[in-house]
Amino acid sequence: MTKPVVLITAGDPLGIGPEITIKALRDSRVQRACTPVVIGEAASLVAAGFTDDLAHLLPLNMPSKLSGKPRPTALGGRISFQAVETGIKLALQTNAPLVTAPISKQSWALAGIEFTGHTELLRARTHADGLMMFVAGNVRCALVTEHFALADLPRLLTKTHVQKSAEHFIQALKKLGIQSPHLGLCAFNPHASDNGKFGREENAVLLPAVRALRRQGYHVEGPLPTDAAWLSHLRGQYDGLLCLYHDQALLGLKLAAQEPAVHLTAGLPFLRTSPAHGTAFDISGQHLADPRSMIAAILFAAKHANWKN
Repeated sequence: MTKPVVLITAGDPLGIGPEITIKALRDSRVQRACTPVVIGEAASLVAAGFTDDLAHLLPLNMPSKLSGKPRPTALGGRISFQAVETGIKLALQTNAPLVTAPISKQSWALAGIEFTGHTELLRARTHADGLMMFVAGNVRCALVTEHFALADLPRLLTKTHVQKSAEHFIQALKKLGIQSPHLGLCAFNPHASDNGKFGREENAVLLPAVRALRRQGYHVEGPLPTDAAWLSHLRGQYDGLLCLYHDQALLGLKLAAQEPAVHLTAGLPFLRTSPAHGTAFDISGQHLADPRSMIAAILFAAKHANWKN
């Protein structure tokens, strides 16, 4: 049987992206599972140990060379951005899954790039909503909002936004083999606002969204206090947990996951995955980076290579 092609962008060349990419490519499970195609800056990949027998390489040609200690740089931002742009174009042309090593949001800002990260760029280039979600075994969560200040959340949490996020999450869970997903929706305020005593979001936004989803035939419960929601999910009551903001999801995920987490973007025309961590400039170049999440991201992409929106 022909192995699926998996596109891999190497991330910020001064971060741990090249290192975890090479370590993942050296894993025999990755080589058995797919035909990897790596997109990145050649010198940083070669320094990390890249050889032609590990993968096909699509090198990026840049007018100047990287230098100095690992840190956010405009050049690193331009390189990683160009890699992702190339990966998206190829994924749209071929329907191959895309795995993205970590980029630095600060590097992108230094390079004058208007997008704050992968998800925003993917949405713009694919004209799709794009739902950020995470999978680690039976631990599954998704985010209604991503990288925003907590003070901005009340205006961002709308009934329509919550509904669409739940629908994308449910469709993604079905693609993972769960025929009738049962979702738990986290509340925004402590104690799910105790019927409006600690805020209005539950009664004004979240409850109406849950009722609308149930009328559509979806199995959704909430809004639930975050601590109770996570405990119920970990005990198997819910197939996935829809969280409202970044730390509500990531704190529970990183404490509860018993295996490496995979970050994926649902709702796109192709499957996109990534490791669930950042560039780790502080350990870059020291051969200390743990590749397990990158390996998991590539294996997930290979297993679900026929993923279609």
